[in-house]
Amino acid sequence: MLFINRKEELRRLRAVARSRRGAFVTLYGRRRIGKTRLLTEWLSQCTSCLFAADQSAPTIQRAYFAKALEYSFKGISHATYPDWASLFERLDSEIRANDWSGVLAIDELPYLADTSPELPSILQNFVDGSIKRSKAILAISGSSQRMMHGIVLDGSAPLFGRSDELMCLGPMNPYHMKALFPDIPVVDLIRLYSIFGGIPKYWELAHAVGRADIETIIDELVLDRLGPLHQEPDRLLSQEKPSAMPLRPLLDSIGSGANRISEIAGRLGQPATSLSRPLSALIQMDLVHKELPYGENEKKSKKSIYKIADPFFRFWFRVVSSNRSFFISSIKKQRIALYRKFAPALYAASFENICRQYAPCCAQSIPRYRKVLFGPAGRFWAGNGPEWDIVSVSIECTHVLLGEVKWHEKAVTLKDLKAFKDKLLAKGLPPLKNIEKMKVIYALFVPEKPAATGKDTDIALFDIHDILKCAARE
Repeated sequence: MLFINRKEELRRLRAVARSRRGAFVTLYGRRRIGKTRLLTEWLSQCTSCLFAADQSAPTIQRAYFAKALEYSFKGISHATYPDWASLFERLDSEIRANDWSGVLAIDELPYLADTSPELPSILQNFVDGSIKRSKAILAISGSSQRMMHGIVLDGSAPLFGRSDELMCLGPMNPYHMKALFPDIPVVDLIRLYSIFGGIPKYWELAHAVGRADIETIIDELVLDRLGPLHQEPDRLLSQEKPSAMPLRPLLDSIGSGANRISEIAGRLGQPATSLSRPLSALIQMDLVHKELPYGENEKKSKKSIYKIADPFFRFWFRVVSSNRSFFISSIKKQRIALYRKFAPALYAASFENICRQYAPCCAQSIPRYRKVLFGPAGRFWAGNGPEWDIVSVSIECTHVLLGEVKWHEKAVTLKDLKAFKDKLLAKGLPPLKNIEKMKVIYALFVPEKPAATGKDTDIALFDIHDILKCAARE
C-alpha cells in the first residue's frame, strides 16, 4: 500500500538518524495503526537492523534476534546466548568495535518482555551505556498499550524518561483517506471513515475489496462471519499483555448505550466503585473516551459519561457484537438490512466528532476571525436543558463558537438550513463563565452545503469540504 501521511513523524525520525549521536526512540500505539510501516519506511533510508519480535520462547527469541543482527554484525549469530544480558553485552562490543552508527529497531518489544521480565532493565543499562556513548540508535515499538506503559511510559518504568523521541501514533484523519479512495463522493468518504476510523490497515483491506459500494465493503470485511475483521475486537483485546478480554463486558455495555457509570454498573451487576480501574485501562488503550460537559472541572464534576472512542469498535459493539448469532446463518441481503438500521446513527456520531475536532480551524477560516485562536471544542449539556454540539472559547476568552451538527442522509435544503438555524439560536447561551462578555459566533455543520445558501451573515456554514481543508493542514 502507498505510504500515506506520517510526514512529521518521518521527518523527526530522519533528524535523529542524521544527528550522528547515540539516541533512544520509542514508538507506540494501538495495533493496526501503522507502526511497523513507519519503521520500515524510516529504516529503508539509513543503515539499520530490524528485528520483528514474536511470541516464542526466550531461547528461540534470542536466536532469532542474533540472526537478524548477523546482517550488520558478522558472526554474532554463531554463538548461543544463555540470557539477554549476554546477548546485549556481545552487541555492545560489536557496536564499539565497528563504530557502528546505524539504527537497531526492535518491533513489538512487549512480546519479548512478556516472557523475559528482566529485559526492560537490561535495555535500560544498554541505553545508558552502549547507546549514549556511541553513534548507534536503539528504536523500540509496541502495540500492547498497557505493557508499553510498564516499560517506558509509567514513572516507575525502567526506560522512563530516556527516550530522545517518544511517539504515540494516532489514527489518520479523513483527509488522508482520499489518497486510497480518490473517486468516491466526500459524503461517502465520511461514511467509510465512520466505520473504519483512521486505522490504515482497515483502509488497506477496504481498498483491496475493489470498486464495490460501501455496504458491500463492510459486509465482506466485517458482517460476513468469514470476513477478516468479523472478530477483530476480540483479537485485539486478547493480544494485549496482559489480555484485555476481561474488559470486554464494559465495551459491550457502553456500545449498547450505557454511558453513565451507574448504567454500566447496573448492566454488569457490579458496584460502580469497582469500575474505576477497568474504565481507566480502556481509556489508556484509547478505546473509551471520558466526556464532560464543556468547561466542567474533571476532578469536581459528577456529570462524566463514557463513550467508545474508536469508530470501528463503536460500530462493532453496536452492530456485530449483539447480533453474532444472526450473522452466522444470515445471507448478505439480511446482514446489510440489519446494518442499515444502525448506519444513520453511526454516521451522525462520527460526523459530529469530526466536526468538533476541526471546528476551531473552521472558525478561524472566517475572514473577520482569522486572527482569533480558538481552543479545543467540546460538547455542553446540563440536565434536561438544551445541548450544544460544539462549544469553543478563544484562547484570550474574547470569542465563543457555538455550533450545531446535522447529519442528513438527503441533500440539505435552504429550508433545512433555516430550521437548523432557528433551533440553534433558540437555545440562547450555555451557562459558561463570562460568556456574556464574549463575541458569539454561531455555526452550522452539514455534510454538503446547498448550491445556494442565501446571504445570511449571522451564522457560519461549514461542510465536509471545509473540514477536509482543515484536516489537510495537519
